[in-house]
Amino acid sequence: MDNKELLSVSSSPIHPHSENMKLELNSDPLRDWKLQSDWYSPTRIHNTPIEYDFPGDRFIPNRSLMDLDQAYTLLTSKTNYPTTCNFSVKYRRIMEGNLTLDSEGRPFRMLVFRGSPKSSRKSIRYIDEIRRSDEENFRNKNHLNRQRKLRKKEVKILDAPLIRDDFYMNVMDWGENNILAIALGRELYLWNPVNEDVNRVFKTESLNDQPSSISWSQDGKTLAVGLSRSQIQLFDSQTCKLIKRLEGHQAMVGATSWNGHILTSGSSKAILNHDVRVRNSLVSCLKAHRSQVCGLKWSMTGNLLASGGDDSVVYIWEASRMSSAPFVHRFTNHVAAVKALAWCPYNFEVLASGGGTNDGCIKLWDTQQGTCINSVNTDAQICALEWNRHYKEIVSAHGFSIRNEHKNHLSLWKYPTMVKACDLTSHSARVLQLSQNPDGLKLVSAGADETLRFWEIFGPPPRSKRPHSSVLSLNSSSIR
Repeated sequence: MDNKELLSVSSSPIHPHSENMKLELNSDPLRDWKLQSDWYSPTRIHNTPIEYDFPGDRFIPNRSLMDLDQAYTLLTSKTNYPTTCNFSVKYRRIMEGNLTLDSEGRPFRMLVFRGSPKSSRKSIRYIDEIRRSDEENFRNKNHLNRQRKLRKKEVKILDAPLIRDDFYMNVMDWGENNILAIALGRELYLWNPVNEDVNRVFKTESLNDQPSSISWSQDGKTLAVGLSRSQIQLFDSQTCKLIKRLEGHQAMVGATSWNGHILTSGSSKAILNHDVRVRNSLVSCLKAHRSQVCGLKWSMTGNLLASGGDDSVVYIWEASRMSSAPFVHRFTNHVAAVKALAWCPYNFEVLASGGGTNDGCIKLWDTQQGTCINSVNTDAQICALEWNRHYKEIVSAHGFSIRNEHKNHLSLWKYPTMVKACDLTSHSARVLQLSQNPDGLKLVSAGADETLRFWEIFGPPPRSKRPHSSVLSLNSSSIR
């Protein structure tokens, strides 16, 4: 469009007492219109009470009348529009309206003769304020992302005599009721971290029968104890009394996991689902593993179950189709037994798994796509995995290793890069299991050196959260 058309102003002299002025574009009938307002006129500019810092420049547009967002979009758009287009009359009228009317529907002229009022300086100051705010937020973000100081020494040690040094057992769990359950030989103990009381729940009658798996229900009211002679016993957390016995397995119950009122247990080649509310509790039986099931973990949403076995395979099962359909995914990338399983608390479809001595790899799985998204070789047997709920990190517990410098320690890894942050080397024998307290600030490790060691590597929490007062001290004591 020609500049003469955009800037065509009547050449007649300006009359100060005139109430209306007529400005016209060219005589094209598609754009023929008349303005009945002097909103943009020089007369209005001179008569307005607004103070102007400078008289204005005819070659500098008034940016307050421009749609800069639209202009920026047109300049940065990657869409290639055709150079020759036959626009309809209706489209041309719409374009004319966009060119000659502001955002409120009032007429304006491009490159209008107008000074900049003092109030326009506010927008510049506002941009400066936004810039300063962005810089401050960036500095604060960098401050929060700085690597926090990690306590590499345990804050408390408990003696755990007679704890079984068995890779295929899971004999410790810290419940939502803030009670730590631990099996020592044939006996089951409960430890209260608030008052440090220790209660013995029971002792098996047979020398060949002992607790082999322990797990608290999600509400912390029931404790499931799987035994090496295939039975499962349920105990009330308040009274510590036996309330139910579950049958169905033919060998040691090495793993258990709760999903609401459903208790899932794993034994030799078989996974059983029990509805603990009813008398005939067995709901379904899953048979896919070719050897001992040593790892079971329900997802946080309760719709997926992960199982790991001595056959080096990880299976993913869907809760709604367990009775009618086979597994959802079968992961065969590990080359040794898979006991360590942990679902990511901030990316619910991600599962972490760890392999035994001949594997030593932590693998991250996308259970929606059925793919491995990351793998890191730790050069050591992986006995347990535990996610940090406050920071994107995961801890691995290690046992035997071909390279001695990597055995019997805990390792902290950044997620999702899986870059190692630190090692904790206090245990003198392999670390059998991990568990964390309800607020996720303290981690406990059970070692074959007959000790339970408590760590605070998961804290301190972000500033938005406040930790509970510590109930642990540096004193060493015995669990019985």
